[in-house]
Amino acid sequence: MQTNLADFIRDTPEGIEADSILRACVHCGFCTATCPTYQLLGDELDGPRGRIYLIKQVLEGAPVTGATQLHLDRCLTCRNCETTCPSGVRYGRLADIGRAVVEARVPRTLPDRIRRYVLKEGLSRKALFVPALRVGQVLRPLLSKALQDKVPPLRPGGAGRMPSRQHARKMLVLEGCVQPGMAPNVNAAAARVLDAVGVQLLVAPQAGCCGALRFHLNDQDGGRAQMRRNIDAWWPYLDNVEAIVMTASGCGATVRDYGHLLAHDPAYAEKAARIAALTRDLSEVLAPFAAELAALKKAGDDAGEVVAYHPPCTLQHGQQVRGHAEGLLRALGVDVRLCGESHLCCGSAGTYSMLQPELAHRLRERKLAQLAETGAARVVSANIGCISHLQSGTDTPVEHWIELVDRIVGGAPRRRTDP
Repeated sequence: MQTNLADFIRDTPEGIEADSILRACVHCGFCTATCPTYQLLGDELDGPRGRIYLIKQVLEGAPVTGATQLHLDRCLTCRNCETTCPSGVRYGRLADIGRAVVEARVPRTLPDRIRRYVLKEGLSRKALFVPALRVGQVLRPLLSKALQDKVPPLRPGGAGRMPSRQHARKMLVLEGCVQPGMAPNVNAAAARVLDAVGVQLLVAPQAGCCGALRFHLNDQDGGRAQMRRNIDAWWPYLDNVEAIVMTASGCGATVRDYGHLLAHDPAYAEKAARIAALTRDLSEVLAPFAAELAALKKAGDDAGEVVAYHPPCTLQHGQQVRGHAEGLLRALGVDVRLCGESHLCCGSAGTYSMLQPELAHRLRERKLAQLAETGAARVVSANIGCISHLQSGTDTPVEHWIELVDRIVGGAPRRRTDP
């Protein structure tokens, strides 16, 4: 694709990167076949190829309108198009660049600004989010159906015990911002399973939100500030740990990109690249221990259960990690099934389900119908956003796959997730 970028961006790092991405696109259209919003809306401008043209026009100095912003807002940034693209177009990065320019030029309505401010300030701060969530859970029966859809019921049992044994092998884990409130058992379950195979999981107290939430709400400076804070929090541990483990694939996709997102920061570029290189999804970390975990398997109902696995977009497309969680569960005797169109987004996509609820709900219903066709009694996934989004639309239990592994190898009580 030929380009002629405008002076305001041509020689900037973002402009140079965008120009390279645009020139890689041969507008073949393969991406439209796997774009969830194009499948729903049938509009070329609500598919990757159309959005690439819109961004190209913006970067070449064409007038920016609310329509341009709407089509970019409707994008899930699921990055399925990147997996499909034969030319290796890095659409997700181009979308970030284009959205930042559009955000600066198209004023949002006051209600939209307030909504986005509340989301980025409230969700990315664990100290604010967890107490607010607990109040919402107590008052949940009094809330409207729309609000109940956003507030998951309080899970019985909490996080369970944390292991106390010391091991020579150590890894860091990102505690995160939303997951500790919505699913506190996930990191505890990961710690217990790793403890069982001789790995100690550490938490850096000063680390928090990975930065994805702010960054993708177009507060890119705020997102990078959170990235630097995490790097500072993890840095003292790096000589003693083998990896930084991500139990939420959305966080993993972002932390693995720290080296790129901070490449032009002279104080943090090298540190960010080292952090990104150390980052691993939990499924990658546990895959080599499959045989060892199978030997620890307890007798119980979970091992023979039929389970549907929903691979999050941030894992299969963002990180290009596939097969590890399913393989581990199968090694433990679980009948794991993938639904039809397992490559497509469920509609969660970070804050997308709150900013684009109609499209998000349509995608969720489509995904839940396909998951139900597997005949599974339980759904497991690898990202807190997908888990909570899917659970709000079904009575079928939805949980993180590590919680199932934890019960199979550690004897944790079987849990039935309430709707």
